[in-house]
Amino acid sequence: MARIVIDAREIYTTTGRYIERLLYYLQEIDKKNDYMILLYPKNFDIWQPRNKNFKKVICPYKEFTFGEQIGLKKQLNQLKPDLVHFGMVQQPIFYKGKVVTTMHDLTTTRFRNPTKNRLIFWFKQQVYKYVNWYVPGKSLYVITPSEYVKKDIVNYAHINPNKIIVTYEAADEIHEVAKPIMALQSKPFLLYVGRPQPHKNLSRLIEAFAELKKSYPDLLLVLVGRRDKMYERYIKVAKRHKVADSVISTGFVSEGQLKWLYRSCRAYVFPSLSEGFGLPGLEAMLHRAPVACSTTTCLPEIYGDAAWYFNPLDVYDMVRTINEVLINTELRKKLILSGREQAAKYSWQRMANQTLEVYKKALQ
Repeated sequence: MARIVIDAREIYTTTGRYIERLLYYLQEIDKKNDYMILLYPKNFDIWQPRNKNFKKVICPYKEFTFGEQIGLKKQLNQLKPDLVHFGMVQQPIFYKGKVVTTMHDLTTTRFRNPTKNRLIFWFKQQVYKYVNWYVPGKSLYVITPSEYVKKDIVNYAHINPNKIIVTYEAADEIHEVAKPIMALQSKPFLLYVGRPQPHKNLSRLIEAFAELKKSYPDLLLVLVGRRDKMYERYIKVAKRHKVADSVISTGFVSEGQLKWLYRSCRAYVFPSLSEGFGLPGLEAMLHRAPVACSTTTCLPEIYGDAAWYFNPLDVYDMVRTINEVLINTELRKKLILSGREQAAKYSWQRMANQTLEVYKKALQ
């Protein structure tokens, strides 16, 4: 029996679904080891264990702070675990115990956020680059969600590829009843769901949409996600291309509304320049949306032949690809069918089983 700490501080963030699903299935498959789950105070009463071997521990130390480097290191030393699993790269870099780290991608090392102070962001990015270089070397094993990320980390941190284990993630089917958004009923629309960071390439998507509007004057572009400073920038792009009235920013939507959006869109468009797994597109496939997608990074690996690809740096290639999905009924049917089949290849339970095997290797 081993004592394993899992860092779940980010459990209820966008990337936290990985940790939430991991904990859900670990509780089903591991009745032997004892687990201590680190949670922010605000999440302590929300997450409830279902396995008596899983215990909650309050961890107040925020990521990328001195508190994390000093306070969390001290807390881990007091807990005396046999193994710590950090679900993201951020961690006390001088902690000396056995560590497994999940690294989702290296995107933040390569893209600047234009809404942040340039000098402060540059400094933080240098720290982040160092952490992403250092952590793979100090970890006994690194877990990645795709072969692409594995190769990327090997090249970036110059480590032995044998210590990196790929555990594919999965999409979750929405079980809520589909709930129409009245303002979009009976209207043709393209759909994007996700965060609005620069690497998501939404400016080129809006430019491509403006070209498509010339042939499809009733077409809308629906952007689902938090409205923040980056979204404000994209609205300015839409105004510049004279399509602001046709770009609909919904903000957050309910699960039922999201299910309806996937099922009702003419195409889900994923123009991203950098992904570690590409969960949004896989979720769209699971809910019967035909997917038009970027050729970059891990996306062809994860989506296989179930997506219709374009060069994300070429607006006119994006236009051509989306147009083919819009006009070709047989292609749409093929993408919907193959998308469901592709999404079904992935399993959170398999991911949890593979992760438990990594723990066993690290504990030897």
